[in-house]
Amino acid sequence: MFSQKIAITFGKFKKLDKMPKLQELQDLTVQVRRDILRMVHKVNSGHPGGSLGCTEFMVALYNELMELKEGFDMDGKDEDLFFLSNGHISPVFYSVLARKGYFPIEELNTFRLIDSRLQGHPTTHEGLPGVRIASGSLGQGMSVALGAAQAKKLNKDSKLVYTLHGDGELQEGQNWEAIMYAAGNKVDNLISTIDYNGQQIDGATEDVLPLGNLKEKFEAFGWDVVDIEEGNNIEAVIKGMKEAKSRTGKGKPVCVLLHTVMGNGVDFMMYTHAWHGKAPNDEQLENALSQNPETIGDY
Repeated sequence: MFSQKIAITFGKFKKLDKMPKLQELQDLTVQVRRDILRMVHKVNSGHPGGSLGCTEFMVALYNELMELKEGFDMDGKDEDLFFLSNGHISPVFYSVLARKGYFPIEELNTFRLIDSRLQGHPTTHEGLPGVRIASGSLGQGMSVALGAAQAKKLNKDSKLVYTLHGDGELQEGQNWEAIMYAAGNKVDNLISTIDYNGQQIDGATEDVLPLGNLKEKFEAFGWDVVDIEEGNNIEAVIKGMKEAKSRTGKGKPVCVLLHTVMGNGVDFMMYTHAWHGKAPNDEQLENALSQNPETIGDY
């Protein structure tokens, strides 16, 4: 069973020499969506919109793209690292980590409960495997990732550092200091992905604070930019991220503009900011799950 591979055999695909079939990745994507919906529904709290929009990316990242060691340690030497800057989309992060085998899938039942390791925004004090920074205070993730990327260079570690950011998060000024620093210091072992869905908690980014042309902005700051127009097509995500990886080591940090749909996979949650931080009720959950039939097994 593929579910057993994902849940039990951590690191099975770490060298990418046994690529999961595309259908298996797609099945896992559907199951992660179910996890997200059930987690936020159970506690009537959480952020399903961005989590659903980034599901294909996160599944591809952990099951096809990153080179990972067996087990987990905070040092992360000789393996690729990932930092989630927009920590409010913790449901997708937790589901992907659990189904990769970092911790028991059943622990997803504890999401946002008192004394749980799975808080609404990832934390480190509880020692949850897979989580290296507390995140969710927007704008900080890239700065942390830059430190990790430079540490890898100092240690002659050839592996990469990946980050994920919301597009609305780029309204935080700290990002642009980090973006300028990364290019100025030729941090070319960094791939920063922007979830480019055009939505944030208060509405469309264009209405809240327009971002302008992000491709031109990153390029003006000295970055190489890869556009993934179909960010909710897992095959396109894999192809685009491999292109981004091929551009590392050439003197420039790499930005990926991942065009996604907030709430992807659930028709009444798509194309709106309304489900940024809102949980479905019982009827809505049933509807959403019916659009994402069980593929691997619920927890």
